[in-house]
Amino acid sequence: MMAIRTFVVIGALLTIFAGPAAAQSYPSRVIKLIVPFTPGSPNDVMARLLTQNLQTRLGQAIVVDNKPGGGTVIGTKAAAAAEPDGYTLLFISSALVIDPAMKGIAYDPFKEFAPVGTVTTTSWLVTVSPSLPVKTMPEFVAYTKAHPGTVNFAATQGTAAMLVAERFKQLSSADMLIVPYKGGAAALPDFLGGRIQVLLPTPSTTLPLIRDGKMRALMITSPERSTELPDVPTAREVGLPALTLEFWAGILAPVGTPHDVIGKLNAAINETLRSDETKANMSKLGFDAKIGSPQDFAKFVADETPRWTEIVKATGVRAE
Repeated sequence: MMAIRTFVVIGALLTIFAGPAAAQSYPSRVIKLIVPFTPGSPNDVMARLLTQNLQTRLGQAIVVDNKPGGGTVIGTKAAAAAEPDGYTLLFISSALVIDPAMKGIAYDPFKEFAPVGTVTTTSWLVTVSPSLPVKTMPEFVAYTKAHPGTVNFAATQGTAAMLVAERFKQLSSADMLIVPYKGGAAALPDFLGGRIQVLLPTPSTTLPLIRDGKMRALMITSPERSTELPDVPTAREVGLPALTLEFWAGILAPVGTPHDVIGKLNAAINETLRSDETKANMSKLGFDAKIGSPQDFAKFVADETPRWTEIVKATGVRAE
C-alpha cells in the first residue's frame, strides 16, 4: 500500500515544479511507444488508433514497438529502463496492477513509472463457436457438464484475461479446460479451426466475426449492455455479477520524466480522445474514451489494485 500511495503522490506532484523549457522544445524527434502485447491484440489496436491522431497533435511521428512476452513483463521492463526524457512511453493495461499480485516481477510499477493519462476502457466477451449447440449462458454451462473434458477455453497467459477466464469457470461451474496462449491473436486461428470452442476477447477484435456468425457472444462483462451488441446480456444479467469487470489502458512514462513534458503529453492525449474522429473510431471497435489528468490516472490505479489482487487470491492463478 505504501508503494501505491507513492504512485498517487507522483501523480499529485506532476503540476508542481513544472518548468516551461522542456515542454517548449518537446518533442523534437520520434517518440517510441512500447506496447507489451502481440500485434493485432486489443491493446495494440487501441495504441495504433491513438497514435494516428496523437502524433499529428504533437508534431512528431510515434512508432509503436511491440514487445510481447512474459505477460507484459518484457515490454514493461524495457520501458522502465528507458531514458526518462519523454521519448519512450509505455502503453499499459490492467496488467500494471495484476503483475505484482500474480507473478514475481523484476520491476516495481509503482516506483518506476509516472502516470501520463488514461486512454480507454472496454470489456470482455465470453464467446463460443457456433458449432456448439448453445445460445445462452445456462445452455452453455449445461453443455459443458454433459460433455466433460471436451470444451477448451483459450485465455492469454499471465494477463487479466486468464484471471477472468478462471474466475468465470469458478463462478459458473462450467466444466471446461482453460488453455493458455501467448496472445489472443494466436488463439483465434485455433478457434476458427475448431480446436478451441471458447474465447474471451474484447469487442475490438471480434465484432466483425460476431456479425458474420463465426462467433457467438453469450455474455459481456460491462456494467451495461453494449450499444454495438445490444442482444448480448451482461454478467449481472446472467447471474454472475462478480464478473462485472472492465479492461482499461493508459500511458506511463519512466519515473523522472520532466513534469511539464508529461503535462504536454496528457493534454495532447485528452485532445485526441475528445476529437469526433477518434471517438467514432473507438466506438466502432467497442472502446470508450477515458479522459483525465495524470493525478486521475494515479488514483484510478490505486483503486483498481486491491480489486484485482482479490481476484488473484480467489483464483489462485500464478505466473512466473
